[in-house]
Amino acid sequence: MPDAPTALDDLLDLLDLERIEQDIFRGRSRATIVPRVFGGQVAAQAMVAAGRTVAADRLAHSLHAYFLVPGDPGAPIVYEVDRIRDGRSFATRRVVAVQHGRPIFHLSASFQAYEEGLDHQVDMPPAPDPESLVMHADMLPQHLPREVADRLIGARAAVDLRYAGTPPWGSVGEPREPRSQVWFRTNGKLADDPLLHIVLATYVSDMTLLDSVLLAHGRGGWTVGDVVGASLDHAMWFHRPFRADEWLLYDQESPSSSGGRGLGQARIYTQDGRLAISVIQEGVVRVPRG
Repeated sequence: MPDAPTALDDLLDLLDLERIEQDIFRGRSRATIVPRVFGGQVAAQAMVAAGRTVAADRLAHSLHAYFLVPGDPGAPIVYEVDRIRDGRSFATRRVVAVQHGRPIFHLSASFQAYEEGLDHQVDMPPAPDPESLVMHADMLPQHLPREVADRLIGARAAVDLRYAGTPPWGSVGEPREPRSQVWFRTNGKLADDPLLHIVLATYVSDMTLLDSVLLAHGRGGWTVGDVVGASLDHAMWFHRPFRADEWLLYDQESPSSSGGRGLGQARIYTQDGRLAISVIQEGVVRVPRG
């Protein structure tokens, strides 16, 4: 497995798209723990594509995305950007990700020039100091078969994830309150480009958001094979500046699951308590048939 700095460099290289036309970009994928492209990767790459067609003074404030079909990790992904609108304050982009001649994902993102305005937020909930928590890579082998743990550690080596409580795969068969907290930051420093920090937060946001759905039912998740899951849609609102290479608290909960789907919603706070991001995601969560 790569060490942390090398893993972060590899991830940044993965997210650095090739421009093949004015508004057309090409990305690649890498092997994951499941036989499809990781949803956070395609969402992050789509944000890179959108951001590269917007003036530097416009920062992303929201994204709304749908995962249409599973991506093929062995094939390149082409990102086609449509410049929907460039106004005096806002710019809107639509991105379609294409593989094998068909769309696999589409995203709409809005960007805004900075301006002053009214300011309030929901308080950050209580959470333990991230430095007091066990690292994700150290926790996994305690609960999962070594081969599965190694694959998951390798897939997430660019990110320092620390669960504030026992994760779903650590408490299989024990239904709990559908809430989960995770601290995260990149395993290394990032450049000061605000878009880069938004892209990295987008990438990480797809890793654990549906954990709270699993907790409600005592399910360990796709990692242990007692559910089948995939992201369906994903939305994020970026409220305040943040750095993805500094600790961020991902406070997650699930208000509902039904019809083979589960809903997760979350707030992401900086360590000093500023609400940086709001996130909502729905995913397929099915119990395998015997």
